[in-house]
Amino acid sequence: MLGVINGIVTALAMATFAGIVWWAWSAHRAEANRQAAMLPFALPEEYQNDKNTGESNE
Repeated sequence: MLGVINGIVTALAMATFAGIVWWAWSAHRAEANRQAAMLPFALPEEYQNDKNTGESNE
């Protein structure tokens, strides 16, 4: 009986994982994924202000 429960839980976990992957790679998420991919390259707002005025904290 425990083997059947383990099999059902494993199948549910695999289906959940497949659903998350399908959702993450779906076409309507493309723009959000592109924006999220660019986040590490975004400058903090205070650095952009200093750069525009020529000031530096260094």
